[in-house]
Amino acid sequence: QLQLVESGGGLVQPGGSLRLSCAASGFTLDYYTIGWFRQAPGKEREGVSCISSSGGSTNYADSVKGRFTISRDNAKNTAYLQMNSLKPEDTAVYYCAARYGLGWCFVGGMDYWGKGTLVTVSS
Repeated sequence: QLQLVESGGGLVQPGGSLRLSCAASGFTLDYYTIGWFRQAPGKEREGVSCISSSGGSTNYADSVKGRFTISRDNAKNTAYLQMNSLKPEDTAVYYCAARYGLGWCFVGGMDYWGKGTLVTVSS
């Protein structure tokens, strides 16, 4: 069964940090572009960050630039999102998704999705 499983979410105070993980099973991530997306209550799902299959290229939403870092470890079949200096507006369910081959990440263009992990930033 092909699936992505996110972990690492939770409750954190403003200014704190979390590291999300996205583990793949049933397939290898080597040839997939990986994206992190989030959806806050009452809002549409939005792209947060994207990393190419080799890890050599990344991009970020303006709202998280300088605070979040995407990475991947193909040997572990896992991708990560390091989130620092968290703000209340970062509160959302965070999803990882995979897209086969080249091309950047967008909601309608991903092949596989995880079920999400909740991140709550609150004092």
